[in-house]
Amino acid sequence: MTDRTRARALARDSIAAGDAVGWFERLYSEAARGTAVVPWADLAPNPHVVEWLDRAVAPPGSALDVGTGFGDTAEELARRGFAVVAFDVSATAVAHARRRFPHTRVDYRALDLLRLPAEFSGAFDLVVECYTLQVLPAPARGDAIVALRRALAPGGLLLVVARGREPSDPEGEMPWPLTRREIEEMATPAISLLSFEDFVDQEEPPVRRFRAVFRRTS
Repeated sequence: MTDRTRARALARDSIAAGDAVGWFERLYSEAARGTAVVPWADLAPNPHVVEWLDRAVAPPGSALDVGTGFGDTAEELARRGFAVVAFDVSATAVAHARRRFPHTRVDYRALDLLRLPAEFSGAFDLVVECYTLQVLPAPARGDAIVALRRALAPGGLLLVVARGREPSDPEGEMPWPLTRREIEEMATPAISLLSFEDFVDQEEPPVRRFRAVFRRTS
């Protein structure tokens, strides 16, 4: 299991100072110097996104990869024919993704999910949110969810993958698992929940995951 000690310490200090996302740049910068690790940086496309893509019926269109990190999932989306914009709040992560994929077709940007540009509004046929909500403190999640909804084009799909827990379970340490209700409440009269999966990821130790798909209907 990847050591999350440093990431958790940075998150705790940043959030206590009123900055929900500033710790990501500090973590990636330390990792670039070899003094920390990025726990979620597997240097491979996220398998739960890949599995969904393998059975999805939606044709490739415009895609937004949220919290792209080192770019592996974004590159997989591009390989499948999507026109991809991928962003991360960490400029260090984005710079590393560009170096890893010098001939990429992905438009990599350093952006904050909580402050996306107006041009993203209604712009994407597919929005991929994998493991980002679970590393945001609960007060910031609401603003993040609004931003995810806003990025969807009419008919667009939002794919969410997150750790899951029961409401009675402790919230634990970062990454903070979400409840099924928290996921389902991402739906609105204009954005419907198409599917919800509750499964066990056979990591070491095993991790409960939720995977949900929403569609913007109007």
